[in-house]
Amino acid sequence: MRILPVLCALLLLMLQGATVLSLARGSRQDCERRGGFCSHRSCPPGIGRVGLCSEQEFCCRMRWYP
Repeated sequence: MRILPVLCALLLLMLQGATVLSLARGSRQDCERRGGFCSHRSCPPGIGRVGLCSEQEFCCRMRWYP
């Protein structure tokens, strides 16, 4: 009976990890919705990476500082 809480905690950690992995990969539409654009292999100088469009494309966006 002592193992049941440990198994529940482990299951919750696995589910949380799966959620993070599914959010790591974005799409072109998600990038454009965030005000960015997809760039192949790297972002231009002065432009920051804000996510992923695919395995070989980064979501790039100009960083605004107040």
